[in-house]
Amino acid sequence: MRLRIFAAILLAPVLFGTAARAQLFNNVDSNYVNSHYTERLDFFKKMPDQKHEIVFLGNSITEGGEWQEIIPGRAVLNRGISGDVSYGVLARMDDVLSSRPDKIFLLIGINDLKRGTSAEAILSVYGRIIKQVRQQSPKTKLYIQSILPVNEQMLPQIYNKINNSIIKSLNGQLQQLCNTPEVIYVDLHPTFEDGSGQLKKDWSIDGLHLRAAAYIQWVNRLKFLKVL
Repeated sequence: MRLRIFAAILLAPVLFGTAARAQLFNNVDSNYVNSHYTERLDFFKKMPDQKHEIVFLGNSITEGGEWQEIIPGRAVLNRGISGDVSYGVLARMDDVLSSRPDKIFLLIGINDLKRGTSAEAILSVYGRIIKQVRQQSPKTKLYIQSILPVNEQMLPQIYNKINNSIIKSLNGQLQQLCNTPEVIYVDLHPTFEDGSGQLKKDWSIDGLHLRAAAYIQWVNRLKFLKVL
């Protein structure tokens, strides 16, 4: 009897830990399908593959960039979908990788945070994205871009679960995932932060989304880091 009780005590943290993790992921809002997502994905699937593609992949922040205009003369693709979350990106990786692109610049996670999704769940999806890229297109360089700062004073109420402290913590964990020459962390914060760690007010529409001029500085940052 004593041995059984002792064994139960030893197993309890494992069992409860596993249950807690399962509960954590069961509570995640992983829905990503909506009319805009479906329409954009249908358009992407109709586009022919090109050689040496450079893919900008993400949500509305990425979709808002006129990447082809800012980076002329190269096969630059905008694969941003407004409202997308990490699960939505994962679901369309087969399409993204069909051309075996040279580079993917990924920025995703702010809408996950908006929903209250935990960092652990977001990092888990990032890990799956990284694994899929390495397996399906091992020569592709994957650039994990830091989630951009927000301007907390400008943010609408719907973003009340987001703040720069949470973003910086998640970025630190994202950086730890980038531990091979083919998976590279890109810190965008030095370009986008003001002196107090907020997204520069003049560069933003609402404290989150960017004005056109900000995209030029974004590309300049990538060039400065010699990743573009």
